[in-house]
Amino acid sequence: MFRLLIIVIVIGFAQDSFGNKIYDLKSPNEKLSINFWLTENGEPVYSISSLGESIFKQSKLGVVRSDGNFSADLILDSVSNVTVVNDNYKLLHVKRLECNYSANKKIFYLRNSDSKKIEIIFQVSNDGVAFRYHFPENSDAKLKIYNETTSFHFDTSTKAFLQPCPDARTGWSFSQPSYEEYYQMEIPVGTVSPYQAGWVLPALFNYKNYWVSITETAVDTNYCGTRLSQFSPDGEYSVQFPQPQEVRGNESALPESTLPWFTPWRVIAISENLGGLVESTIGTDLAIPQKYDVSSWLKPGIASWSWVILKDDSTNFDTQKRFIDFASKMNWEYCLIDALWDTQIGYEKIKELADYAKTKNVKILLWYNSAGDWNTTPLTPRDKMSSKEIRRNELQKIHEMGIAGIKVDFFGGDGQSMMKYYIDILKDAADYKIAVNFHGCTLPRGWYRTYPNLVSMESIRGEEYVTFDQSNADQQPSHCAMIPFTRNLFDPMDFTPVNFSGIPNINRKTTKGFEIALSVLFTSGIQHIAETPKGMNTQKDFVQEFMKTLPERWEDVKFIDGYPGKYVVLARKSGNEWYIACINGESEDRTITLNLPFINKSSKGKIITDSVDSENLIQEEISFLKTNKIVVKPNSGFVLKINKKKSG
Repeated sequence: MFRLLIIVIVIGFAQDSFGNKIYDLKSPNEKLSINFWLTENGEPVYSISSLGESIFKQSKLGVVRSDGNFSADLILDSVSNVTVVNDNYKLLHVKRLECNYSANKKIFYLRNSDSKKIEIIFQVSNDGVAFRYHFPENSDAKLKIYNETTSFHFDTSTKAFLQPCPDARTGWSFSQPSYEEYYQMEIPVGTVSPYQAGWVLPALFNYKNYWVSITETAVDTNYCGTRLSQFSPDGEYSVQFPQPQEVRGNESALPESTLPWFTPWRVIAISENLGGLVESTIGTDLAIPQKYDVSSWLKPGIASWSWVILKDDSTNFDTQKRFIDFASKMNWEYCLIDALWDTQIGYEKIKELADYAKTKNVKILLWYNSAGDWNTTPLTPRDKMSSKEIRRNELQKIHEMGIAGIKVDFFGGDGQSMMKYYIDILKDAADYKIAVNFHGCTLPRGWYRTYPNLVSMESIRGEEYVTFDQSNADQQPSHCAMIPFTRNLFDPMDFTPVNFSGIPNINRKTTKGFEIALSVLFTSGIQHIAETPKGMNTQKDFVQEFMKTLPERWEDVKFIDGYPGKYVVLARKSGNEWYIACINGESEDRTITLNLPFINKSSKGKIITDSVDSENLIQEEISFLKTNKIVVKPNSGFVLKINKKKSG
């Protein structure tokens, strides 16, 4: 009798309440685990746990395709053996130079009531879970996906850090959505988004001591970008497709493709601490490997930029020449000439500026309007990017003029046709050795690995908003302390940081110490600095020297301390040097403990931070043998530079 009882218990553990078998897949270190099974209605579902602690409750899988339902009445034909996936690759810029990915993989082979096939592919790494759908059959007919039933089901005690997505074709000149809202912090899961468009990715969650970031990667021309649903009853968020207006002309918003067809990866980064999340590269680990090599002609770097402080009137020949001189003096590689250059400077004089910049070892970047019927933005040049033939003629023209890159602005959302538009620009630009920066745009979704001439994307309420009105300046400290855990977690971000000398008609809330820290804290393939030549000239020599020697790219990152929206301390490595950046986004002093196990405890470094009255920056030598605690004032910050070679 006792033996029989044991057998019953074992069988029950391997089945759900309807008698369907539960399959599991663990991470290489066996901490993370997913369970997969079919409900009594043939619905594919999954759950996630860490060391037995449930993180996701029963969550949905599946899609509804134009020729069939793959979310219910499914039959499981077979399950693959566990295979190991390893990938080692390099990134040109942003978080880490050398990246390594290792995961366990399992494929579930299913068919629907019409015997049409779907595969659900899971990969579990030490830092997260990813899954995607694959339709393996062959078909020349274009099929649509009307809906993903994919969901992420949290315990209702979970707290969320989410950015709402404005509805399509709203806002200034109907230019939304552009991923430029403030994050709602520590809200209960289940909170309804203020907009029907839902919540943008990446989305951050905190359950007990676990931190979870949900995002997507490997979105290519055969799929749309997605978001999290406006409604999340009982803490269950669904994948939400773009709104119908998020398209080019009459092209598709919903995903459509011939078969076979892989969908993007749904990525769930999971860590028992914020450090594991911040140091993870899972967002690019699963991206499509690079499609071409740009290393012979594209170099990450720093750019001067007049528009953010001086606005449209600064787009003139003389001012841009001064900003080229500014970039040269600061040893920066680039100068961005923004909107209206075609009418206020003209092609002939732009060529003259490009030739002049070359004598100064500076390269020119030019702004373009994405144009199209998805917005009514009046800034020019327009209609130079939206047609392939016109776009390639323009790219060839500016390449011959010596232009190094373009900034394309005011896109129209996340529909599949818009995803294709982004990628078409990247591919064509690469043919003419042109770097690309997108503004007023969607999330990068790992594209900078696949298309390495993508140096940055905005997708954030950046420094320009501080110049618009005081309310944005008031929210800047906590907003900046939120971004390293969300928008800038996996992808480059063109925030355009660092302003020391002030902004006209604005009472800036952040100190100079806070501002200089942003140069290290935020990552972008080309980092556009907001300060002007006049403003930089008034800074002390050690401040200018720091900005002159700011690394062009980072090799590694370490999380030191922080909490989303409150404060953050990160370390970034370049060559033999470590840079430690800290900002305090709160209105009270914060004591920072510098626990730096990756450096010699007898090391010495130089710290730049605010003076006692916060009016100026000061530089001091700091010894880690004596000091490991620093008091950071409200809305303040610091940078600390340590040379490993000199310090041993």
